[in-house]
Amino acid sequence: MRPEKKTMVEAVRSKTEGRGFVILADYSGLDVDQTTNLRSRLRQVDSDYTVVKNRLLRRVTTDLGLQDLDVGLKGPTALIAGDGDVVETAKILKSFIKENKRPIIKIGAFGGRALAAADVEALAAMPPRIEMLGKVVGTIAAPLTQLVGVLQQKVCSLLYVLQAVKDKKDNA
Repeated sequence: MRPEKKTMVEAVRSKTEGRGFVILADYSGLDVDQTTNLRSRLRQVDSDYTVVKNRLLRRVTTDLGLQDLDVGLKGPTALIAGDGDVVETAKILKSFIKENKRPIIKIGAFGGRALAAADVEALAAMPPRIEMLGKVVGTIAAPLTQLVGVLQQKVCSLLYVLQAVKDKKDNA
């Protein structure tokens, strides 16, 4: 392999290796302004948008054990990869696609699993990570809150009984 090709493969590898998720999309039909807009939106959620050659990406996916992505390596391919919240990235992609009818999501990978285009759309329908964490904390905290309330009522009941005994002795 020629040195310049090795450099290009390494550049693609650096965009994908160790990233939390990867999404491949067909970018055909996007103009420069739309592409710039999409890149800036994705940067806000710690994601990158890069146009790549399928041959180079195929080498990288083979080396990294992501052969499931090879199905999406037909036609023009844009690589969306990031370490941020995959749900937020999917939401941005979905809203951008709704506005511009492009890009078309081909396939993705998250947590070592391949994702179909429908899976990426399903991720966009999920609540954000911070909201899901809040629900988990609320679910864990609810029984504890109820326990504290019950214990507090028992202490109050004991105080009422002691106050009644005191009042009875004072009256006698």
